[in-house]
Amino acid sequence: MDKPDSHYAVLQHRSIKEWPETERPREKLVKMGAEALSDGELLAIILRIGNHGQSAEDMGRELLARCGGLPGLDRVHIEELLSFPGLGTAKAAQLKAAIEIGKRVRIQESLPQGFKSSSEVVAYLGPRFESKRYECVLALLLDGQNHLLAERIITEGIPTQATIYVRRIMEEALRVSASSFVVVHNHPSGNPQPSSEDDETTQNIKNASEILNLIFLDHVIVGTGRYYSYAEHKRI
Repeated sequence: MDKPDSHYAVLQHRSIKEWPETERPREKLVKMGAEALSDGELLAIILRIGNHGQSAEDMGRELLARCGGLPGLDRVHIEELLSFPGLGTAKAAQLKAAIEIGKRVRIQESLPQGFKSSSEVVAYLGPRFESKRYECVLALLLDGQNHLLAERIITEGIPTQATIYVRRIMEEALRVSASSFVVVHNHPSGNPQPSSEDDETTQNIKNASEILNLIFLDHVIVGTGRYYSYAEHKRI
């Protein structure tokens, strides 16, 4: 009797074009919808062809295993992808573009009419930080009803620290005639607890905003699956 995985073992050594139509990722997507496909099958559609005896799906599965799933694939630099056997510039760029499209859909869907809470800020900006291996500081610049006027990258730093330029935050807020603003940055370690430097920076931003008659709504630190809000902890 054949082993349970013998059918798949046979398919492994054949190109996807030689697979039965019901097994081919692209045809399966058309018939059953994208949600019915595994991560490896979705990657196979993007990769299109495999490498030296590997099908595109095998290649996708191996890529996921090496990177640690889709979140790891998002975090890995494109230079690292290019070192993977069979991945050239075109395929690596297609993978990164597909992941970015997914993130932008999530960001656009989570944009509220007006920011009313820190959780809404994190829902909106969280996807931006998922692949960051260094600190990045963003400012959301809002009108009097807390509607988004603009968002600005204030600074991007090394993996352990980013210097927040208070002056630039104020300049950007004044440039778009913002009434209020929220500062958001990530901790690549995944732990959102503020450091003494974060506390000092928050106080400096608060002092500057009061001089310019701007409302400093919150400073949010994003970690892995959680966040810290100075406003929620009544520290602003």
